[in-house]
Amino acid sequence: MKKSVTRWEKYLTEEIGIEFKACLYFFAILFFYSVYRVACGSLEAGIIHMTEMIFLTYAMGYVQVYFLSNFDEGDKLGIREWLYLTGCSLVYGAVSYLGNWFDKNLWVSLGYVLFMMFTYVCAVWVYKMKRNIDERILNDDLKAFQERRNLADESDRN
Repeated sequence: MKKSVTRWEKYLTEEIGIEFKACLYFFAILFFYSVYRVACGSLEAGIIHMTEMIFLTYAMGYVQVYFLSNFDEGDKLGIREWLYLTGCSLVYGAVSYLGNWFDKNLWVSLGYVLFMMFTYVCAVWVYKMKRNIDERILNDDLKAFQERRNLADESDRN
């Protein structure tokens, strides 16, 4: 018989989830930032800006997991999830403005907030798709196990 999940395993699972979130959101942020930089005629990105971005994505990942019910991995986008999604997007927008990621252009920062909201909606959708796929795989595995078990029981009876 297997032991239940230990505290360490639960913590490790949450940390891996935060790591994944940080990578996912950092990629989205860096994409928006890079498009902005190219549109302004520059092929260079600020290392300080990217450092702020990655630290912010980790911080937001911890906030989402430990204080906001891991809302982007939820089953639905209810009122609470929309409030969390909007709040997190506004935090990203405020930091982008204060950090001068988009040259303190308020309109670009507001566009970035909308982009982050879209990114969160996409993340919810992707996480939901992954859960559905995992569920189908587990059900297929269970069905195969039950069939093997039934065959083994029949052979034991003979």
